[in-house]
Amino acid sequence: MRRAFCHRNKFAINLPQHFHHFIGPLPPWLTKITQRICQQTGLFPSPINHVLINEYLPDQGIMLHQDGPAYFPVVAILSLESPVMIDFIAHPRLREDSATCTVAAKAETNGSLGESLCRPDVHCDPCSLLLMPCSLLIFKDQAYTDYLHGIQDSELCSFDKVLNISEVKKLQAQELTCDPVVAEDSNGTGQSSIFRRTSKRVSLTCRLVPKVHKNLFKF
Repeated sequence: MRRAFCHRNKFAINLPQHFHHFIGPLPPWLTKITQRICQQTGLFPSPINHVLINEYLPDQGIMLHQDGPAYFPVVAILSLESPVMIDFIAHPRLREDSATCTVAAKAETNGSLGESLCRPDVHCDPCSLLLMPCSLLIFKDQAYTDYLHGIQDSELCSFDKVLNISEVKKLQAQELTCDPVVAEDSNGTGQSSIFRRTSKRVSLTCRLVPKVHKNLFKF
């Protein structure tokens, strides 16, 4: 996986396989993209100053993670080239609270424990979103603080837990940069419940860092 990032008015590229690190001015084309995202969403209190650019091969993904407190709690991810599935799962601490709450409810406690632990606004079941080429995914609030997100290291992606079904139908009706695979458990619909990634995907993860440390990189 190739990775690059931009911070303030700097553009850096990191190629781990060659152990090189380059830094230079923020490209004008990237500034246009971040400005448009800010203007059309209205979710960022100041201009986006951090962009992470990843290139994924068909069998590459990224482990489940959270972006952390260093960023303003809004993330905008622009997907290019190949479609891919991104997974969301509740943070382990919330799953533990949910399990404790369930046990407490079965034990018919007085309710005070349930009120402190139960989070009816948090769904612990894993779910996925299909990211089509040129789509923009934005998540914030609970999706940012209460959930982990990631992409599996696999060429095959399943539609079983996808929430945006309309995008799945678009993919099934088109021949994009993927090879549909008819699964045995396709529920008799005659449509594929799995697709194969056959080309690379590029993503631009745009974020805002409220506090920027100067001279973070020294060469």
